[in-house]
Amino acid sequence: MDIKQIQELIKFVSRSGVNEVAIEQENFKITIKTNQAPTVVHATVPQTPLIQAAAPVAAAPTAPAASTPAVPAAEDTSKYITIKSPMIGTFYRSSSPDKPMFVNVGDEIATGKVICIIEAMKLFNEIESEVSGRIVKILVDNASPVEYDQPLFLVEPI
Repeated sequence: MDIKQIQELIKFVSRSGVNEVAIEQENFKITIKTNQAPTVVHATVPQTPLIQAAAPVAAAPTAPAASTPAVPAAEDTSKYITIKSPMIGTFYRSSSPDKPMFVNVGDEIATGKVICIIEAMKLFNEIESEVSGRIVKILVDNASPVEYDQPLFLVEPI
């Protein structure tokens, strides 16, 4: 395995969301680890099957998306801005259980306002709004896990 293949493998691992990949060949062994939140995936395979394994993983989520109820939901939300999770972690609506929620449905938000916290690897990251508007819907329950790019809020622009 040459340096170019290793660099491509590192890029693939960082995009895939996998935390660790170990590859063993005849006289070569490499382990690549990321700083993302833990997922239950362990791979010890040659390079070629690893790259081919990416296609079935991407194909799996398309089956539920084809269901009929998902289509009307997408049409209803077309006028709203979706605020998505910038990282993997645990979603919190307030800084602690005894503190008030950062935002509720109907609240007006401005750019830079803290709207939630996402805990990742014992670090509490305040997530600030990048848009101004009114919260229409909160799509995630408090203290639930979220994925990268998962929709968190629907905002009606003002």
